[in-house]
Amino acid sequence: MPLVLASTSRFRREILARLPLPFEAVAPVCDETPLAGESALATAVRLARVKAQSLAARHPDALIIGSDQVALLDDQQIGKPGTVENGIAMLKWMSGRTVTFHTALALYNSATGHLQEAVDLTHVTLRVLTDAQITRYFELEPDAIHCAGAAKSEGLGGALIEKIESTDPNALIGLPLFALITMLNNEGVEIL
Repeated sequence: MPLVLASTSRFRREILARLPLPFEAVAPVCDETPLAGESALATAVRLARVKAQSLAARHPDALIIGSDQVALLDDQQIGKPGTVENGIAMLKWMSGRTVTFHTALALYNSATGHLQEAVDLTHVTLRVLTDAQITRYFELEPDAIHCAGAAKSEGLGGALIEKIESTDPNALIGLPLFALITMLNNEGVEIL
């Protein structure tokens, strides 16, 4: 059965490529705007599900992977900054604090309609950062504006982080690989 990653994220593609399985990455059809009053957890789960199911008509006999990540601090959802200016403001706010990243995963079997879902919570404590350190970070890691919370942990973002608590280090990068392997096994896909 074909495996489809409902994502254009190179980070998610790189994580999935660690498994010895062929897959196709396809852009999902999904409005990623949080709904009014929706919790970070609910947003992440809903978007992962919608991403996976959005490709079912085009891939009617596939296992489709959807994933989404929402960061939360002070009961406010933190998205991707999009610009360096927004990223600087975001990191100033997050400096010295613990941010919770909700990374949701959905695996949808478009042939049977079977849906599996999981969420990894990752608690990231940032170092106390100076304005100069934050500015330098974006000079050296400009792609961080495309990462939730601007904390590109797989790159120089590691220098921002004091501590990470998680059940799966891949989740912070965008794809809970450990849960995905379990889901694939449940669908009869052997990894080893």
